[in-house]
Amino acid sequence: MTAALHTSMLTSLPLLARGKVRDNYAVGTDRILMVASDRLSAFDVIMGEPIPGKGVLLTQMALFWFDKLGPNGLNICPTHLTGEAPESAVTIDEISQVVGRSMLVKRLKPLPIEAVVRGYLAGSGLKEYQENQAVCGVKLPAGLKNASKLPEPIYTPAAKAAAGDHDENITFEQTVELIGLDLATRVRDISLQIYKAASEIAATKGIIIADTKFEFGLDADGTLTLMDEVLTPDSSRFWPAESYQEGINPPSFDKQFVRDWLEHAQVNGKPWSKTPPAPRVPNEVIARTAEKYQEALARLTA
Repeated sequence: MTAALHTSMLTSLPLLARGKVRDNYAVGTDRILMVASDRLSAFDVIMGEPIPGKGVLLTQMALFWFDKLGPNGLNICPTHLTGEAPESAVTIDEISQVVGRSMLVKRLKPLPIEAVVRGYLAGSGLKEYQENQAVCGVKLPAGLKNASKLPEPIYTPAAKAAAGDHDENITFEQTVELIGLDLATRVRDISLQIYKAASEIAATKGIIIADTKFEFGLDADGTLTLMDEVLTPDSSRFWPAESYQEGINPPSFDKQFVRDWLEHAQVNGKPWSKTPPAPRVPNEVIARTAEKYQEALARLTA
């Protein structure tokens, strides 16, 4: 394994924020250097053990999708990419922390929602469906199981939570209250369009995109812009098409492998409460997770 970057330490740029995975630095007043670390978060908790090379894989996969979906590809929505080399924003001795794992992007006003699209029933969507036969207010047919394909992809937004808290599933009507009808409608429609296009591309590589989340912001002119990451194993649930089976959790190309392990993990002899501190992730789980990320990128870009 290559050496892991748990936390970037750039001194030539002002640090704006450290997220679960990304460290964001200000580049002037109109750009941000996003550095994808090798940190791993699950259930909104950052694990103590990084996944070596994860940040590079996430960045390369995001760039793959931005290219397919943005102005150079299907042109579904403007993206936050500036086209400038991230290395140009730092000093020579800091390039090693940036190369391959960073994006130099436009500074946007982020919307306070996550745009989640589901094509299959899994995760929190499955739990909600089992309780009331709906997900985020979207009624679904009776008789669906774990991993069932939905009749049509559905938009199930979430309200962004404060650092350390869980995002909250909300209805479309609640997003209208947060950002207005016009913007809420455009975010929903673009998210569904991106999901459908990406699902078709992934299907040709033997990958099912079960669900995913997008983030959007507004530029200085008020243009709705796709930002942050897009269609990576951190923001999406990827399943291998050849082993998909309704009714069971398919083996994933994403951090579901870690989530499944954490469901049975213990801290101080008790089941983990999904709050800090996180249990120590064993080396074999770290290695298997790294392999899953690498396989997903290899399949998509083959």
